[in-house]
Amino acid sequence: MKLEFLFLGKTRESYLRAGIDDYHSRLRHYAKADIVVLKEKKGSGTVAQQKKEEGRRLLARGGKASFLVVLDQKGKQISSEELAQLVNKWEMRGLGTVCFLIGGPFGLSEEVLKKADFILSFSKMTLTHEMARLLLLEQLYRAYSIKRGTNYHK
Repeated sequence: MKLEFLFLGKTRESYLRAGIDDYHSRLRHYAKADIVVLKEKKGSGTVAQQKKEEGRRLLARGGKASFLVVLDQKGKQISSEELAQLVNKWEMRGLGTVCFLIGGPFGLSEEVLKKADFILSFSKMTLTHEMARLLLLEQLYRAYSIKRGTNYHK
């Protein structure tokens, strides 16, 4: 199973970029994992218009995946162990590509949320989209560590 991470815009904070690179490298020991960064376009329209445009671009790139996971504050909150079980379930189903979408600073459009196969939330608290990237990669690395029984999760 291939993991694809679709991000809008570059990660600007160097400490987050370093963490993302580190966990991406670690994760690739367990699964094929690609990060795709779509160029962020500065919109001149309303927030709703910008979210809609970003949503179209995200779906155009990630909408063909076997399974679409969207990160959103209103999604389901699960434990690290439950994420490991989900990853295992996706592998057992023989999914080709699981694509993870994280929106920009304004979040995701309703269109993207409706297309999602699973909506995941890390917290009811608001996180920056750049911080969510790091947390997603770390938690997936942790999920694979749990599945393999390595010491990382302990």
